Amino acid sequence: MSLFQNRQNGPKRLTLLTLCALVSGLTIAADVKPSASTDGQIDPSSGFIIKPGFEMVRAHCTACHSAKLVTQNHMSRERWLTTIRWMQKTQNLWPLPQEEEILDYLSANYGERAMGRRAPLPEHLMPKKVK
Repeated sequence: MSLFQNRQNGPKRLTLLTLCALVSGLTIAADVKPSASTDGQIDPSSGFIIKPGFEMVRAHCTACHSAKLVTQNHMSRERWLTTIRWMQKTQNLWPLPQEEEILDYLSANYGERAMGRRAPLPEHLMPKKVK
């Protein structure tokens, strides 16, 4: 008898089917390419949208971390600048002579989205601190 014909193997069968579904879903998710709301092509090596300034961003940003760290974030120009300043202050990021070009690219291609994270809860709705 096979695994699928024996009633005693019900839990094993369910586990196997669940595992197959999970692996199939992960395989499909891995094949999904980043979607750009622009007409720009996607750089296969980094995942960045190929638009003016992308080479500069790829060179500077991926020198220290994965391009995914950039592409998964969507911030305003001001927030990108704050992030760059934080990296310069705490992570030894070098001065960026092409900072305006980098900010133009990031804010145009990875700017704020209409729907982001929810706003923080008001203080009066936060759990009380236990002393």
